[in-house]
Amino acid sequence: MPVDHFINEKISQLMYYLNALLKKEVHPTELNLFIWDCFEEWNILKVTDDTPNNARERVFWHLLHELKLGSGSLNDLDNDWNLKFEIETCMDFLEGQGRYPIHCVGWRPV
Repeated sequence: MPVDHFINEKISQLMYYLNALLKKEVHPTELNLFIWDCFEEWNILKVTDDTPNNARERVFWHLLHELKLGSGSLNDLDNDWNLKFEIETCMDFLEGQGRYPIHCVGWRPV
């Protein structure tokens, strides 16, 4: 599977999970499983270049890392305004409705 196809497919899926999470329609564990699946599937692709192809891909990786390794807890998203704002800012950009997130550092996993 080409990298661009993988990223576009995973962005669509991530947006679905995040919208459902923000509406409390899915439990955060569902999102965590999706994130680990993304990392596992990425590893299967055996991509050696760690430089993302474009801004959407950088925001995608940034968002995955923030969700998995960020300072906040997805279980307490209502009280973690910083993480919630970061999620919404990245989502807006990925949906073509917002600006590139200021503190975005999105690198492909190696």
